[in-house]
Amino acid sequence: MSDTQQRIDQLVKTHDVLLFMKGTANFPQCGFSGRAIQILKACGVDAKTVATVNVLEDPAIREGIKEYSNWPTIPQLYVKGEFIGGSDIMMEMYESGELKQVLGN
Repeated sequence: MSDTQQRIDQLVKTHDVLLFMKGTANFPQCGFSGRAIQILKACGVDAKTVATVNVLEDPAIREGIKEYSNWPTIPQLYVKGEFIGGSDIMMEMYESGELKQVLGN
């Protein structure tokens, strides 16, 4: 496992709710990342408690996360070490009520 993959693995395993995104929770820098934060808020997750990784600040993480999850797009949500999906999957799970259950809210 490369250094980048090890860093990503450590981040995923350290945080209960982790979002790899473009920008920050307070200042998303793409529509999909903003939507992901809004979905989490709608599920009752406090944006201040969500761990986020701004992939725009680290090109190695930006490319490495796609390999780690075998998922081509960002944002990517992880809950308790499990890859959940991107903003489209988050929206589907939110609408069905499943995301709130996964998040434990």
